[in-house]
Amino acid sequence: MALRKGPLLSVQLTANKLQSQVDALLKDVKQPDKREKVYERCILLKKSVDETLETLRKLKKSNELSLVSNYDQRKRNEERRLKGMSDLLQEVARRLNKELTKQKMDETDDKKIKTQATAVKRETVEGDDDEDVEDEESGDGEEFDKQDGVQLFITICDFEAQEENDLAFKKGEVLRILNQKPDGWWLAENAQGEEGLVPKTYLQVHKQSSKSITIEGGDDEEEEEEDDDDDDDDDDDDDDDEDDDYEESEDELEDELQNVKQVPEAPSEKSQLHRIAVKKIVSEINATEGLMSMGNIPEGFRASTLAQLLADGNEFHMSYYLQPKLTQSKLCFKDLHWDRVHGGVRPRKTHITHTFTLWSCRMVPLPGSAVQVLSRQVRFCLFDGQRVLSNIHTIRATWQPKNPKTWTFSPRVTGILPSMVDGDCFVRSNSQSSNIGILFELGVTYFRIATGHQGELSCGWAFLQLFTASGDAVPHRTYEIILNGGTPYEKGLEVDPTVSKRATFFQHLMVSRKQPKLLVKLRSPTRKMRAILNLLPETLVGPNCYIHLLAFYRQLLADALLKDRLNMQKADLICNPVLATFPELLEQTDILDAVRSAWSEKEATLSWSVKRDATFLKNLFVQVYHDTAYPLLRSTTLPANKWVDDEVEISRWKAIANFLQESQEKNGSLYSLLSPEHAYQVFDIAEISYDFLGMGRNTVPLN
Repeated sequence: MALRKGPLLSVQLTANKLQSQVDALLKDVKQPDKREKVYERCILLKKSVDETLETLRKLKKSNELSLVSNYDQRKRNEERRLKGMSDLLQEVARRLNKELTKQKMDETDDKKIKTQATAVKRETVEGDDDEDVEDEESGDGEEFDKQDGVQLFITICDFEAQEENDLAFKKGEVLRILNQKPDGWWLAENAQGEEGLVPKTYLQVHKQSSKSITIEGGDDEEEEEEDDDDDDDDDDDDDDDEDDDYEESEDELEDELQNVKQVPEAPSEKSQLHRIAVKKIVSEINATEGLMSMGNIPEGFRASTLAQLLADGNEFHMSYYLQPKLTQSKLCFKDLHWDRVHGGVRPRKTHITHTFTLWSCRMVPLPGSAVQVLSRQVRFCLFDGQRVLSNIHTIRATWQPKNPKTWTFSPRVTGILPSMVDGDCFVRSNSQSSNIGILFELGVTYFRIATGHQGELSCGWAFLQLFTASGDAVPHRTYEIILNGGTPYEKGLEVDPTVSKRATFFQHLMVSRKQPKLLVKLRSPTRKMRAILNLLPETLVGPNCYIHLLAFYRQLLADALLKDRLNMQKADLICNPVLATFPELLEQTDILDAVRSAWSEKEATLSWSVKRDATFLKNLFVQVYHDTAYPLLRSTTLPANKWVDDEVEISRWKAIANFLQESQEKNGSLYSLLSPEHAYQVFDIAEISYDFLGMGRNTVPLN
């Protein structure tokens, strides 16, 4: 007799089937000829996901046939997964609907052109009276209006166009509705003949909908004047009926608004992530179609997902995650506490604390000759299959001209060597998700010779799961992970399918050697490193060479916010140049490397007994920071930082090296600050003012 499945297990199996259907649907989205059917599938699939989610929320632990370990955690994980699928499908349906609506708009325009051409031919050949022609045209117009369901609506407030196909309008405009969609975005036309999508929650039924509006001009305006004259004669007789109709229309509108979901003004972080994910699947695929159709890039290449997230703002930058977060009550800090025993930041252990070393990437395919590769890099973050859970860090790769398909990295960066090539990194998180892991996205910055366009392509991605299916941590060892094609939201795609397509039956045995792979070694941090990592925020990823600098910054934060503040209920600005400029420093890694190099040289001169004095080390770090980072950040002679610009990077590196040498010879930066050979920006009070309430929300200036 087969064992009966518990309710939670049944929902998990159903969710797995739905997940496979979602993955299959995302593959079909790329084919333009199937998008209309995919839209219908998407609506039905979302309905199934929502029903399953509702069933899951009604489950109780007491309904299980047998004891289920970690029941609440498993239920939360499944609810999060189903909610993510529902949001993803909703965004896919919305974008597909807009794309299909745009196609219908183009077809409608073609139909109008043909109708006008037919009318011109009829007028030329028949040569009938103008009155007959006007009667026929008005009859045709009425038929066209009836077919397309044209109605008159008046706008109740202003609307700014959010996307390309939207139609902006001001309050009080009269719009013709050409097509009413169930998602709440209607196809409308204004008095100037412009068409686009408008939200129906911004519209109100026009009480004089029987009147015509000026669309084509000329003859239509004369017809409108005649209609207005007729209506004016009947206004006195129809006032009562008109008021009744208006009240009925308002009642219908109120009923309709109750069933319509309002457009959110401030979308949540999760919805924004899903919106970006769908953009990579639906919109950004078209950005690489030109290169792919010409055979310049393999089929598995896409526009870089993580690069786009970094470019959208500071939400996925390290500077954002370093700022202390407030609790829900906004009365204290959530992840920054004072240790009264040791006099500093209270250490916080996390569920996930690992270090890893990127060794190499092998057999990574190259773009075609029409694309020039400017740089190769790997971006990584924490990921649960649906959301990015941490900041995103970038590691530059090196390669040899004789073997361009092999990327290598430089572990244990010391001195003034750039930290961008450091392959030794850490990950830290307190997330309880069983699906969490490290997402690696390989990318190239390219320059298209024909058009001069510069962008970043994803050459594949790899995912290192940190927990097994049973919930145990994966062992610390070296992993050889095969790269996947497409975006992290697409499953089952190869980076270069031609490798397996060209292989014969016997060659398939050797194909695995030709598959692109990522070689990474997962480690456990040493006791000393773990103690420093526990001073950092709960969620953070980055290179190991930054750890001690980040720990000093957190100690200074604790002093300023928890120890030295006289009134904990006030949020006044704090005068501290280090706290005010450190987030900006994190965006200019070459200056950060200068601080790291200067600190290493200064620390090497200290005795062992002095190194045990935490207060002395903290004050010494502030002095080193003032002598290196502060002048360089305000220098006007230092070229602006630009990504993958070799000339700028070399000139900045030389200028920084000369500054460090001069400061070392003159025993500080005072000579450089007062020297006429160096120029600096005009002083701004923001350089020394730290706003702990606004720092985490403000965007750090990016160069």
